[in-house]
Amino acid sequence: MFYYLFYQELYPRTQLGALNVTQYSTFRTAAASLSALALSLALGPWMIRKLREFQIGQIIRHEGPTSHRAKAGTPTMGGLLILTAAVLPTLLWARLTSVYIWMAVLTTVAFGAIGFADDYLKVTRRSHHGLLPRYKLGLQVLAGAVVGVLLLVLTDQGQYNTRLVFPIFKRLIPDLGVFYLPFAVFVLTAESNAVNLTDGLDGLAISIFAIAVAAYTALSFVSGNRVLAEYLLIPHFSQVGELTIFCGSLVGASLGFLWYNSYPAEIFMGDVGSLSLGAALGIVAILIKQELLLPIVGGVFVLEALSVVLQVSYFKATGGKRLFRMSPLHHHFELIGWSEPKVIARFVIVAIIFALFSLATLKLR
Repeated sequence: MFYYLFYQELYPRTQLGALNVTQYSTFRTAAASLSALALSLALGPWMIRKLREFQIGQIIRHEGPTSHRAKAGTPTMGGLLILTAAVLPTLLWARLTSVYIWMAVLTTVAFGAIGFADDYLKVTRRSHHGLLPRYKLGLQVLAGAVVGVLLLVLTDQGQYNTRLVFPIFKRLIPDLGVFYLPFAVFVLTAESNAVNLTDGLDGLAISIFAIAVAAYTALSFVSGNRVLAEYLLIPHFSQVGELTIFCGSLVGASLGFLWYNSYPAEIFMGDVGSLSLGAALGIVAILIKQELLLPIVGGVFVLEALSVVLQVSYFKATGGKRLFRMSPLHHHFELIGWSEPKVIARFVIVAIIFALFSLATLKLR
C-alpha cells in the first residue's frame, strides 16, 4: 500500500527524493520490521489485559515438569498479537501485486486459524484437549494441499518450478513434478508442528523463530536479487524479493512479542502462534526454493520434533522404557538439572549456529 502511494503515486508527481527510497525492498523491509515491532509493543499490554478479562489462560499438563504448574492461568493465544503485528506491516509496505506475498500471508493466516480453533476449544473446555489430532492434522494437510495446487498452477505459468535445490551440491536439482504437491504438504505440516512442539518454555520458540526467520530474510533478499541469485546459483523469480518485507515484519513482530513472552512470561503464543509461525517459515522456504535448507535453518525445531518421535518409538519398542527423561528435548534438560533460563539461552546459541551455517552453505555451493 505505501509502495503504491509513496512511490507510484506521490513520487512521480512531486519528485521528492525522500519518497524514492520506497522503491527499495531493503528500506521497506526495515520499515516493516520497525512497524511490526512498534505495533506488537504497543498492543501487548492491551492484549494481555483483554485475555485476562476473558479468562483465556494456559492449561498446564499434569505430566509436565512440576515447575511449570505455577504458569497455569497465564494468558495464552498471544499468537494473535504476532499475526496482527506481522500481517498489517506486510500489507502496508509490500507490493501487493506480488503473488508470493499473498501466498505467504494467507498460508500463515490459514494455519493460524487452525491453531485458533484448537486454542479456543481448550479454553472453553478448560482442558488441554483441543481439536482431535486427526482433525487438526487433517486441516493442516488440507491447507498444505491448497498451497501445493497453487504452486503447480504457478509452475504452469512459468512463475515457479518444482525443482529441489540441494544445499552444497550445486548440480543436484531434481524435478519432482506433480509429486511436489505432497512434498509441500509435508514441509508445511512438519514445520508447523515442529514449532508447536518447541513452544514449551518462556521465550524459547519465539527466540528460535526470530533467528530462523532473520536468516530467511537474508535468503529472500538474495533470491530476489538477480545478480546475487545468479552468482550463488540459486533460483530467482520476479518479485520473490517482496518476501523480504514479509520476513522482516515477522522479525519485528517476534521481537515485540518476546518482550512480553521472555522469562517469566506474561503471555504465551498458543497454537494460533506456533502453527502460524511454523507455516510462515515453511511457505517462505518453499517460495524461494530453499526447502531443503529449512532443517538446517530451523535445526533446533528439528531436534525438538525428532526427540518426540524417538521417545515414542523407543517407548513402544522397549515396552515402556524412555530414551529421554521427558520429551520434547527442552524438558529433558530441565529434568537433568538445567534451569529454564539456561535451557533457553543454550538453545538460542545452538539456533544461531544453525542459522549461520545455513547461510554459509550458499557459498559452499
